[in-house]
Amino acid sequence: MSKVVFITGISSGFGRAMAIELTNNGHKVYGSIRSEVDPIPKVSYVRMDVTDISSVEQAVKEIYNKEGHIDVLINNAGIGIGGPIELTSIRDAQYQMDVNFFGVFRVTQTVLPIMRKQKEGVIICISSIGGLMGIPFQGLYSASKFAIEGYCQSLSLELKPQDIRVVLVNPGDFSTNFTSNRKIVDNPDIKLTYPQFHNTLSIITSDESNGPKPEILAKKIGKIVYKKRPAFRYVIASPLQKFSVSLKRLLPETLFAAILKKYYD
Repeated sequence: MSKVVFITGISSGFGRAMAIELTNNGHKVYGSIRSEVDPIPKVSYVRMDVTDISSVEQAVKEIYNKEGHIDVLINNAGIGIGGPIELTSIRDAQYQMDVNFFGVFRVTQTVLPIMRKQKEGVIICISSIGGLMGIPFQGLYSASKFAIEGYCQSLSLELKPQDIRVVLVNPGDFSTNFTSNRKIVDNPDIKLTYPQFHNTLSIITSDESNGPKPEILAKKIGKIVYKKRPAFRYVIASPLQKFSVSLKRLLPETLFAAILKKYYD
């Protein structure tokens, strides 16, 4: 059955891959953009900035006026900041949260009245393995994804009586433009205060650059969209990273922290 799907942040590697997969599956896809992008056949675009509520309301209204319904919302827009938490500016920290968490909040809050009127819908939020464990020198990114985790858990409980499903997707490291778009904290004190930072960043960059292609995640999203009753959480990652998620649940926090420290050092 064809559905109307709204993807935020469609210009990202995940966004483009999901849009192509879903249009190939026969769905009508709308994607949010802030500037011109290479167009994807059969995809419709709306101008939207997730940090601007009037922009969000206008984009959602535009889709609803054209289609009369929105069946699936995929909250995919996000940014990353790399650097020591101590040396990250308040301004950057606030922007990280404004895009990654409050962006999800604004868009979801605007789409929900439509889904309640329909008496059905699916909200898919792209979190991260970094939302299940704090990653060194990606602390603000992890914090934004941890916020999404709690938000989705509560939202899922609130919406169950209305047959609106909330789905969390936790990707591991994938090879996308997220790596090149990550903002690196620019502070001359980093080398002296956190000498391990650049080594850890090189490990993170290598893991991402050598990770699987986003089409793997897109195919999984395609299957989730078809499900009548999707699960609450899907971890989509390499076997090693899936294993790390299991270890996080099983091991004492101090032991798991020691393992992470050894890996990233």
